Amino acid sequence: MQEELIGSQAWTFAENNNNAVRLQREGGDFSEPGQTCVEYFAHSCFRIRSPRGLTIVIDPWRNDPSGAWGSWFPKPFPEISCDVVLSTHAHFDHDAVHRVHAAVTLERPVGVFTLGDVRITGLGDKHMSAAKGSYVWTEVFAEGGVGLPPDNPMHLDNSIITVETGGLKFAHWGDNRPTPAGHVMEALRGTDVLILPIESSDHILTCADVDALIAAIKPRVVVPCHYRLKGAVSVLSTLQTADAFVNSHAPNERLASATWTLSPDDLPADGTCIVHFGDHFQTK
Repeated sequence: MQEELIGSQAWTFAENNNNAVRLQREGGDFSEPGQTCVEYFAHSCFRIRSPRGLTIVIDPWRNDPSGAWGSWFPKPFPEISCDVVLSTHAHFDHDAVHRVHAAVTLERPVGVFTLGDVRITGLGDKHMSAAKGSYVWTEVFAEGGVGLPPDNPMHLDNSIITVETGGLKFAHWGDNRPTPAGHVMEALRGTDVLILPIESSDHILTCADVDALIAAIKPRVVVPCHYRLKGAVSVLSTLQTADAFVNSHAPNERLASATWTLSPDDLPADGTCIVHFGDHFQTK
């Protein structure tokens, strides 16, 4: 299903910025332990709710408006609301910020944004552009005459987004290359929950890439995303499931719903656990 090219629709939203203004006034401490809620909206999209009630949506998706990439998603992204919406990069399966009714919109952020009990950091780097899996990126870009990093167009820029709240540090990889710049890797130290594109076609990262990132960053939890998911991500995407990776890594936990509530004490003290949403996803 093709969607037309549109700009911001915020002028039509019934929502307002009252919650963001409240948190601006009251402040908060992102390092203070508390209950944080994570909801999965399929593909690479998550909504995070801080202990004080700030909501952040990362990477809402849509079908390719040009039609060149076919139909990946059988249904439009739900029109949900939040305080802050972010996009890691300018590809259709990550950039449908117009579908989210947000008080604040941050696309491809580089730098630091703080509000209430949340600190958001955008770590500017580059999208995967090397051929590894069944999808041969280098041939695609060569055929289209697309320059590769560092002489790339904007759609091959990517920002890894970290969200700190409730005494936890989340990092959303987007479609970043597996070997970011040194200062980016340094900034990822201390990550508790690392969200990575993981599936069996190696569309972005290979299993070896993921294992190397786990060894370097040492997160307490890894959450797979960007995989084929029944009812939400089509076979036409060419993506596969994350099951093989999850099954081959222990310890692992398969969640029973699309909602995960956690605090620092809920995470393993040593090693890395794989936490998998599987085929569970939110629709509102």
